[in-house]
Amino acid sequence: MTLTDLRYLVALAHERHFGRAAEKCHVSQPTLSVAIKKVEDELGIQLFERSATEVKITETGRRIVAQAEKVLMEASQIQEIAAAGKDPLAGPLRVGVIYTIGPYLLPRLIPRVHQLAPKMPLIIQENYTARLAEALKRGELDVIVISLPFDEAGVVAQPVYDEPFRVLMPAEHPWTREARIDPGHLAEDQLLLLGAGNCFREQVLEVCPSCRNVGGLQRTLEGSSLETIRHMVATGLGVTVLPSSAADELTAQNPLIAVRPFSEPEPSRRVALAWRVTYPRSGAIDVLRTAILDSALPGARPVGRAPGLEALVSA
Repeated sequence: MTLTDLRYLVALAHERHFGRAAEKCHVSQPTLSVAIKKVEDELGIQLFERSATEVKITETGRRIVAQAEKVLMEASQIQEIAAAGKDPLAGPLRVGVIYTIGPYLLPRLIPRVHQLAPKMPLIIQENYTARLAEALKRGELDVIVISLPFDEAGVVAQPVYDEPFRVLMPAEHPWTREARIDPGHLAEDQLLLLGAGNCFREQVLEVCPSCRNVGGLQRTLEGSSLETIRHMVATGLGVTVLPSSAADELTAQNPLIAVRPFSEPEPSRRVALAWRVTYPRSGAIDVLRTAILDSALPGARPVGRAPGLEALVSA
């Protein structure tokens, strides 16, 4: 049994299809099928149930795949440790970013990273927090940019900046006469939200808990992205809440919308970097954090480094 065999095993478990798993591993389907059968013969147990239409993993297969993922992640550390010993800023850095941060941070971040570490290109994946966390733990990503709270075993999260929320409304909306908006007002208008399962949606509903109980059309007025919701507001359909990085520069770009801050204390989110405690390229993480802060996102307020973090990472 080789590490390559284990990679095939994990790919089939994730894809549940021999063709897709083979494509993911960049091999032919017969090659992958033979390797899986070899592993099953060597272990003396069936790991997958095969039919003409689907592949199902057995309960024992699940446990073996989970162990295989751990083995592959630990094996990858050998190359990472060696690379870090040579130059932690040489070689790609695999970065995950949640959807409500990526479009606003990345255009500012990438040029700054290139200035600070020209030999460290970024391989970027945008996704939901839960999926980024799983990819991080599997070793498919090196570091992720997420919104707190975030708590995963074997992963350390370092706060980077706080970002206040803004109210976005049509330019002719009555609220434009107010300097700041009380959060309770959100329940009085048509509030546009991201779809269920998005962490930013939940953060908005925490700002105005009574909005959870508003019925009628509001439940159907959801957008797939903050940009989609912004366009819906511009048509006069309703109001929404955006992070300052997505909102503060909009009025200069679009005369159909207006932006107002919330009344004090301003609701906000705390954005953090998260990586495996065992990840050896701490210098790369430091550069990424510096580049994020240098990006000077509108409204963002830097957060100091957590006490004792360096000791935790080096441990």
